[in-house]
Amino acid sequence: MSERNCYLFVHFTSDCDEGEQIRFSLSKDGLHWNDVNNGEPVLISNIGEKGARDPFIVRDEKNGKFYIMATDLKIASGKGWKWAQYDASRDLLVWESDDLVNFKGPWAVTVGVEDAGCVWAPEAIYDEEKQAFMVFWASMTPKNDETLAKQKIYRAYTTDFRTFTEPEEYIKRENHVIDTDIVRVDLTNATKEGYVRFSKDETTKNIRTDFGKTLDKDAFENITAPTLEAMPGVEGPICFYIQQIKKWCLLVDRYATHGGYIPLLTDDIIGGKFEVLDESQYDMGKTLKRHGGILAITEEEYKKVACEYGVLD
Repeated sequence: MSERNCYLFVHFTSDCDEGEQIRFSLSKDGLHWNDVNNGEPVLISNIGEKGARDPFIVRDEKNGKFYIMATDLKIASGKGWKWAQYDASRDLLVWESDDLVNFKGPWAVTVGVEDAGCVWAPEAIYDEEKQAFMVFWASMTPKNDETLAKQKIYRAYTTDFRTFTEPEEYIKRENHVIDTDIVRVDLTNATKEGYVRFSKDETTKNIRTDFGKTLDKDAFENITAPTLEAMPGVEGPICFYIQQIKKWCLLVDRYATHGGYIPLLTDDIIGGKFEVLDESQYDMGKTLKRHGGILAITEEEYKKVACEYGVLD
């Protein structure tokens, strides 16, 4: 199998009209990014709310396909953030591809529980025990009681991104929780084997992290990460392993200052020791990037995407 030492970043850019569609960026080192398609959308949703936010990409190793999921939401429609939390779409959007160039979709799948006000930032990780993808997202429940309503993380399982098991509550905390990202770690890139989760605490407005040996909802214990806890006004965590430097990279979106993503590096992901990079050490590309997902790809896949859409240097 060819080494996957290049990276594809799927993301959106802003809360205005065409900003709420899916764009691609490419990198050969995980720290310096070039936008493709002249910075314009690669995938556009014309169904549901006609917007696609918070995209995430996953590779299905069994069938060789790629799936992109996104939030069915368009803030530019003018309905407002209260509506987006309490009365928005319970669907997630899905695209499918064999080659990262030709995509089928989008199609919409209703995964939110009946009493959910939204389905935000869907992501997926393959659960080896269940031999299926665990898809997870944030929902405000119960939507009809603003006093008791809280953002929680729900999950469901799928093998084809068309049919899903019944959703269940996955993460519920004292504070609101959204924007969850999960990575699998093993002894080649961490001190233990299991899963590390990153979530936005929607009350304190920073990123919290925990570790579990399995994906069971009761398996996780908090990781103390002083750098993350002292960094308010960030969301949309994206964690991925950079092969070239043998370190984990955590991207966080500085939404509060409109500063875009900033990378943090660690070689001790379970220890919670992160280094914030200086601006001279990275380049996020010409367009401001909002919440998205990153996939490790081969050089051949990199060239295919670059040739199809063109790279904006």
